[in-house]
Amino acid sequence: MSPTDVLVLDPKARDRVAEDRELRSRGPVARVDLLGLEAWAVSHPAYLKRLLTDNRVSKDPRRHYPDFEQTVQRWPLWLWIAVENMFTAYGADHRALRKLVGPAFNHRRTQVMRPVIQEITDRLLARMLAKEKAGAVVDLRADFAQQLPMDVIHHLMGMPVEWQKAMAEPVSKVFSTSLDMAAALKNGEDLAALLTDFIEYKRKHPGDDLTTDLIRARDGENRLSEKQLVDTLILVFSAGYETTVGLIVNTHRNLLTHPRQLEIVRRNPEVMGAAVHETLRRDASVAFLPLRYAVKAIDLPEAGVRIEKHQPIVAAYSAAGRHADVFDQPDVFDVLRPNASSHLAFGHGTHMCLGAPLAVAEAEIATTSFFTAFPDAVIAVDEDQLTPMESIISNSLRELPITRRGEKQTREAA
Repeated sequence: MSPTDVLVLDPKARDRVAEDRELRSRGPVARVDLLGLEAWAVSHPAYLKRLLTDNRVSKDPRRHYPDFEQTVQRWPLWLWIAVENMFTAYGADHRALRKLVGPAFNHRRTQVMRPVIQEITDRLLARMLAKEKAGAVVDLRADFAQQLPMDVIHHLMGMPVEWQKAMAEPVSKVFSTSLDMAAALKNGEDLAALLTDFIEYKRKHPGDDLTTDLIRARDGENRLSEKQLVDTLILVFSAGYETTVGLIVNTHRNLLTHPRQLEIVRRNPEVMGAAVHETLRRDASVAFLPLRYAVKAIDLPEAGVRIEKHQPIVAAYSAAGRHADVFDQPDVFDVLRPNASSHLAFGHGTHMCLGAPLAVAEAEIATTSFFTAFPDAVIAVDEDQLTPMESIISNSLRELPITRRGEKQTREAA
C-alpha cells in the first residue's frame, strides 16, 4: 500500500466532519496514520460491530502486537496500549477484570447515583448563575461540563477534595494528541504516581467506594496485581471523565444550535434521553479509539481488505455514527430519529463501556437542569468561532461560552 493510500489523521482535529467523510469514502475499512502509527480504521457500523465481537481481534498488545515494546517508546499515545486493565485485556483476563469493576456501574448503582448527580448539578448551576450575575462570561465546558463528571467520579472513588485538583490536569491530558513523546511519558508517570499515593491513602482510610473494593480485590483472593489496580483507576478516571465532558458539551451545543429540536425537548421532557443518544450518534465523544490487534489474518472480501496477523485496528466511532448506510440524513440532528440508539459510541460486545448508563444519566440530568436554570441561553459567539479540542481521540469543543438571548442581541446591535 502506497503512502497516498493512508489517511493521515489531523492531531488537532480542525475539521472532524470532513475528515470522517473522507475516511468513509475510502471504504468500510481503510488505512490511517495516528501520529506516525499506521492502522486499519473501521468506519462502517456493520463491519465495526463484526470486528468488535470477533475473537480474532484482541486488545492485549503484550500477547498480540509484536511491535508493542518499540511502540510504547516512541508513540505519544503509548498510555492507551501500555496500561494493564480491562481496556487492554483479552478473553478470560478481560472477563475477570470486568467482573471486578462491573458492580460499580450496574443499573442499581446508576439509579442510586442519580440524586448525587442532581445535587452536584444544582450546585454547579447555582455557581454559574452567580458568576453570570457578577458580569463574568459563563463557559459551559469549564464551569459545568468539566466539573460534573469529575465530581461524580470523585464520589464513586471516595476521593477527598485535597486530591481532586491534582488529578484534573493529568487526567485531561490523557486525551491530548498534541503532546510530544516526552510530555506524554511524563504525564503518564505523574498520573500513575498520584494514583499510587491515593491507593495508599485509601488503604489507611477505606470506605464504601470503588477504590476500596478494588483494593480488597488486590489484597484478597482475586489477586489483582498492583499495576492492574493503578491502571484500573486510570481507566475509570479517563473513561469516565473526558468522554462524559464531551457528551455534555455536544448535547448542549446541538440543542442550542437547533432551536426547533430544543423546543421539542422542552415540550416533551421525556425526549431528553433520545436527544442524548442522537448526540452520541451524530457527534460521538470518542472519535477514534486505539488499539486492537488481529490475532490471525482476517479477510473482509466484501471490503476488498485483508487485515494481516498482528496489524493494529482502530474503531472510528464518529465516522460510523454518520454513515448513510445506517442513518437517514446522517448529518441532521433529529431528537426523534427512530434508530438513534443503535449508535456505537459506547462500543459493542464484551468491551462495551461499563459506564455508559451513568454517562447518559449525567448528560440527561445536566442538560435538563441547565435549560431550566438558563431558559433563554444562547451561544455567545457565532458557531464558526467555536474551536474543537485538539485531539484525534476526543471529539468536543475547547469552550462553549453562553449568554442570554437579549444580551447577545444587544451586543450585536451595538
